[in-house]
Amino acid sequence: MKKLFAEFFGTFWLVFGGCGSAIFAASYQDLGIGFFGVALAFGLTVLTMAFAVGPISGAHFNPAVTLGFWACGKFAAKELVGYVIVQVLGAIVAAATLFLIVSGKSDFVSVGSFAANGYDDLSPGGYSMMSVLITEFVTTAFFVIIILGSTTHKASKKFAPIAIGLALTLIHLITIPISNTSVNPARSTGQVFFAEGGDYVGQLWLFWLAPLAGAIVAGLVCRLSKKA
Repeated sequence: MKKLFAEFFGTFWLVFGGCGSAIFAASYQDLGIGFFGVALAFGLTVLTMAFAVGPISGAHFNPAVTLGFWACGKFAAKELVGYVIVQVLGAIVAAATLFLIVSGKSDFVSVGSFAANGYDDLSPGGYSMMSVLITEFVTTAFFVIIILGSTTHKASKKFAPIAIGLALTLIHLITIPISNTSVNPARSTGQVFFAEGGDYVGQLWLFWLAPLAGAIVAGLVCRLSKKA
C-alpha cells in the first residue's frame, strides 16, 4: 500500500505541477513562462517527487515507465495493474483539482484544451497523427532508457532523479508544439475528462499505444544489453 500511495501522490504532483503550469502560467499576460517554463515544471515535478518517494515505489508516476521496468525484468508482473490504476487515478484527481481552481476565475468561460494531448487539429502545431505517433514512441523509448540506465548503476543511482527530470524537461522542449507532450498515458487520460473544443477522448488511444510501445522497446533494449 505504501508503494501505491507513493505512485498516486507522485502522479498527482506531476499532473498538477506540469499541466497546472501550462494552464495557469504559460501565457499569463506579459509574465507568462512559455514553453520553456512548462517544460521545466514537468521536469521539476518528477525530480522532486523522485527524491521524495523514489525509495518507496521507484518513482514511476507513469504506466509507460512501469511497463518498461517490467519489460526489462526489473518489475514484477503481479504489481503492474495496481501501479497503472493508481497512476491513472492520481492523474484524474489532479486534473479535477485543476478544473476546480480554473473554473473559480471571475471571468471563467471554458477550460479550452486544458493542456490535453492531440494530433491533427488538436495538435498545438497542427501535426499529423503519424508525426505525433512517431514523436511519442521515440521520446518515450529514450525517456525509459534514461530512467533504466540511470537507476541501474550504484555510482549514479543517487543522481538519477536529476537525470530523469532533465530528460523530461528536454522532451517537453522538443515536443510541446507537436503533441503537447504526453510520454505518459496517465497524464493524457486525466486531462481528456475536462478538455473542451475537440474530440480529445477519441484521440486518447494514440497516447496509450505509442508510449507503451516505446516503453516495451526500451525495456527489451535494456534486457538485451544486460546479456551482451
